[in-house]
Amino acid sequence: MIELEEIFLVQPNGSQIPSEIRNNPKFDPYFKDCVGAIDGTHIRVKVSPTDAPKYRGRKDHPTQNVLAACTFDLKFTYVLPGWEGTASDSRILKNALQRRFPLKIPQGKYYLADGGYMLKSGIIPPYRGERYHLNEYSRNPPRTQRELFNLRHASLRNAIERAFGFLKKRFPIIASSTEPNYGVKVQNQIILACCILHNFLRGTDPEDDFPEGVEGDNENPSVEDNVDEDEDEQRGECLRDSIAASMWQDYNA
Repeated sequence: MIELEEIFLVQPNGSQIPSEIRNNPKFDPYFKDCVGAIDGTHIRVKVSPTDAPKYRGRKDHPTQNVLAACTFDLKFTYVLPGWEGTASDSRILKNALQRRFPLKIPQGKYYLADGGYMLKSGIIPPYRGERYHLNEYSRNPPRTQRELFNLRHASLRNAIERAFGFLKKRFPIIASSTEPNYGVKVQNQIILACCILHNFLRGTDPEDDFPEGVEGDNENPSVEDNVDEDEDEQRGECLRDSIAASMWQDYNA
């Protein structure tokens, strides 16, 4: 893996409830402590034949897996490009949380993530084994509190997919399926520049139409780390169950 370079953009401090949540009774007060959504997207890269197998993940061609977090007004707050296409989302996120300049999650707050990420007090994925994608609920409303949670989770987490879709529509240079003429290091700089420009444009014209979304370093933890991770997962599970139970009670009322 090449040297990674992350950027911080508009860091959420969690002091205010996002208006996209506060003004929607489906999300407020259940997700009042949510500061954004997080996911990865694959972007085609040019690498040597020797490195190609490491970058050939979900696509037929080499890609890098770019981790990003965004707020619900579709502005990126953290971007970490450079990981090989074969790297899992959870592995990349774990690295992002442990870097010298890590992805910071405000105390008592959390990001929404898809099912490819670990459950933590600051990272809340949907319930596995339950319906999740929005089209699965188009004709069949939720039947349990877990399904209701997954439905509203998907509706809110969709912000990161829309942000990626918007980014790639604005900047075809990172959306092309054609092999680029430059290497990964240059491409990383291009990705970061595009995210900065995207945020600027969102700030100047927040009402601009956007498309539907596209496509998302301690590798040997000690025993103490595992205990901490287990406890953090339990806190995340309690938080998710509490949210699900609360919205299900109100939904039936």
